[in-house]
Amino acid sequence: MHPSLLSLVTYLPLAGALAILLTRNAGEAADRAARWIALWTSLLVLALSVVIWSEFDPLQAGPQFEQQLMWMPSFGVSYHAGLDGISLVFVLLTAFLTPLSIGAAWRSVSGRACDFMAAMLLLETALMGLFSALDLVLFYVFYEATLIPASLMIGVWGGPKRIWASLQFFLFTFGGSLFMLVALVAMWSAAGTTDIPFLAQTHFSPEMQCWLLMGFVLAFGVKLPLFPLHAWLPDAYTEAPTAASAMLSGVLSKTGAYGLLRFGVLMFPDAVHRFAPYILPLGVIAIVYAAFVAFAQKDAKRVIAYSSFSHMGMIAVGLFTLNPEGVDGAIYQMLSHGVVIAALFFCVAAIAWRAETRDMSALGGVAMRMPALATLAMLFTMANVGLPGTGSFVGELLILMGAVHVSLWLALLAGTTMIMGAVYMLVLYREVLFGHVRGAVGLLRDLTAAEIAVLAPLAIVTLWMGVHPGSFTRLFDPTITHMLSSDGGPATASVAHAAVKLAAR
Repeated sequence: MHPSLLSLVTYLPLAGALAILLTRNAGEAADRAARWIALWTSLLVLALSVVIWSEFDPLQAGPQFEQQLMWMPSFGVSYHAGLDGISLVFVLLTAFLTPLSIGAAWRSVSGRACDFMAAMLLLETALMGLFSALDLVLFYVFYEATLIPASLMIGVWGGPKRIWASLQFFLFTFGGSLFMLVALVAMWSAAGTTDIPFLAQTHFSPEMQCWLLMGFVLAFGVKLPLFPLHAWLPDAYTEAPTAASAMLSGVLSKTGAYGLLRFGVLMFPDAVHRFAPYILPLGVIAIVYAAFVAFAQKDAKRVIAYSSFSHMGMIAVGLFTLNPEGVDGAIYQMLSHGVVIAALFFCVAAIAWRAETRDMSALGGVAMRMPALATLAMLFTMANVGLPGTGSFVGELLILMGAVHVSLWLALLAGTTMIMGAVYMLVLYREVLFGHVRGAVGLLRDLTAAEIAVLAPLAIVTLWMGVHPGSFTRLFDPTITHMLSSDGGPATASVAHAAVKLAAR
């Protein structure tokens, strides 16, 4: 194993962004060069990530590809990075979606393409650093760094309400992260270091664990988002350009779930058992509430945005079942959701770019003019619903298996996401793809080769995850099983009675 591989994967996008910014100037030639630099940089990062995947040993305890350099030794802070099975799958997800998002923005982002491509690469570096960080200060720095390119992509290249959407996104996320900063300082004060592996072995008092977990839940609950911390999500996802929407929903929202897992479920076992009966109902509320709101939407992109919120509620349920099946399912659902939701945003964008509208009432009969899109959109719609043979089914099945161990009522209520999701997604598909041809739909042309090149890999991975889930679960299942068993995971039944009462209200 070569530790330098992780540094390359983390900072190569930063080098690409700097190359774009240093050579930027006005003109189409500069924009064209920026697109190619961004694409080839992200493809190289993807190739290096696959090399890391091939060399990773899931049965080896502890982080791999580890690097540690002195940063502020007198304060117990270091540059400490490495990958375990959990962080590796999110590095792979980021590396996979970034070049596809760059490809999706090839034509749709025409103004200041240099800046947009640089922002996309900066976001990739921040995400790679976040998922590989083994020091809490380093994690916080990268977590905050994601805000800058993400907010700029929404605010500069977004829709008519882009300024408001960008401001909401920034203030909600930045405000929530202040609670994480307070928790970080408290942990440093108690342990004398911010090294995550050391902190994971430190036994904080149950009362302190509760206060620390509260800070992390508020911080990561905004990014997930947990109900009722979701007010920023519909506008941000809808107003952002398609490539940014794919990264926001596909990867950036997963940083919230990743943080809750890393700094909640796996670090504070006493507190998390107290919090679980309260977090589980919030996940169920998000599932049901977002589904009903999705029914009422007329903007196709907004339906997908609320669908994402609903599925993130399912992920929250999986995380706080506190057993290996539920947590494995939550991680798998995060991966599958990241792939499928990005694909759905790309499909909606392909139609909206041609028809110049996302209003479902103005669309209809698209399948007659765009059969290739209709076929791929059907696959992604079925995957979003959780049809067997797709990755979402595996994730939802594992979550429900974990939920049953806590409460049958919890499993039944969480399972409604599959039923209600089928309703609003099939209504969306019927309204847009079938029915009478309306407006300018009759003039539409099918997907170009470039658009198929973006959607085809997503389709392949969606089916791959459904047919052979072991390719991915073998990476993180040993880590989850070991950590939960050592943290008292089997004692999850102790929260069952409280969870039943709260989930059934």
